[in-house]
Amino acid sequence: MVRAVMEGLGIEAVWDALRGLRNGGDPASLPPCALTDLFAPVLAPPTAPDGCRVIGRLAQTLDGRIATASGSSQWIGGRGDILHTHRLRALCHAVIIGAGTVRQDDPRLTTREVPGESPVRVVLDTERRLSPEYRVFRDGGPPTLLACATDAPGPDPVGAAEGLRLPRAPAGGGGLDIPALLRALAARGLTRLFVEGGGVTVSRFLIAGCLDRLHVTVAPVLLGSGIPAFTLPEVGRIADGLRFAWRIFPLESEGGGDVLFDIALDRARPGGRTG
Repeated sequence: MVRAVMEGLGIEAVWDALRGLRNGGDPASLPPCALTDLFAPVLAPPTAPDGCRVIGRLAQTLDGRIATASGSSQWIGGRGDILHTHRLRALCHAVIIGAGTVRQDDPRLTTREVPGESPVRVVLDTERRLSPEYRVFRDGGPPTLLACATDAPGPDPVGAAEGLRLPRAPAGGGGLDIPALLRALAARGLTRLFVEGGGVTVSRFLIAGCLDRLHVTVAPVLLGSGIPAFTLPEVGRIADGLRFAWRIFPLESEGGGDVLFDIALDRARPGGRTG
């Protein structure tokens, strides 16, 4: 957990206060402590025209890798990062992941590590290639939406998942049209969104200018090779890179503490434009 003295309040009471704002409310009413300081921006009311508040998250090594070359990624962060991830799930209406993460990790995407409601699971599978064998399609857990391109072959639904057809991203973007996805989810009342990964999916949200916050956990690990955290358009000069404000929170981990960076993106995108 985030290191904090709760000023007379137990962690359970603080967490209950945070969960109470999942569907709306004023974060200024939260008791002051490190945990509420970290999550208050997540619970802030949406300000974008699409009506969504979107938080991305990645865990990476010190040398910027989110997995080994073979795809092994569970878990780069320690216990504190696992709890942080489950808390983000519990505070959001929907958790979004790409097809590659489903294929590699077969996650459940529930809040089993913390008290709280599990979010709707949204799987982005542009070409509709995932089979019904994965747990998100058959485990009887929270509802699952399988988002794929309008012209992708394959049946709807897939297992227990409801199909969601969307246009493709504009030419050269790759994947699905992210703003169209946000509008479709907002129409279902899913407005607080957690983009859990993987790196390509988070990068596509960033390129589209559709992230309000980005949480990056850096673990004290060096791999030397592997899958990079971000896949973004190249820039020719340092001055062209996307700069941002961030806050730093230590996370408890066995064998050395992870560091969490809370980054305020406010829908900025590479190249200095806004979404």
